[in-house]
Amino acid sequence: MAGYWIVRGSEVRDQAALQEYGKLWVGIAARFGAEIIAGKGKIDTREGPQYARQLVVRFDSYQQAVDCYEDPEYQRAMALAQRAYDRELVILEG
Repeated sequence: MAGYWIVRGSEVRDQAALQEYGKLWVGIAARFGAEIIAGKGKIDTREGPQYARQLVVRFDSYQQAVDCYEDPEYQRAMALAQRAYDRELVILEG
C-alpha cells in the first residue's frame, strides 16, 4: 500500500535554505521513488488553521515513506527545510 507525507508549513523565511533543500531533495526523492502529487496549486482551508505551504508526497509504500524520512541524507536536508520555514510532517498509509 502506498505511503504519503503530508507537509504543512508557514511562509518561507529563508529562501536560500529552501533552495538548498530543494537541490538535495531531487536526489533523495529519486532514491525513494517520491513524487509530489499535490501542493503546487490553490489551497482552500475549510477547517483548522491556514498553512501557507501544503504538500502531499507519494511513495510506493508506507515503509519507503518512513525509510526516506529516517535516511541520514534526508535528516541532514531536513535541517535546511526547518531553517527555511516552520512545518509539520505526517506519514500515513493509504
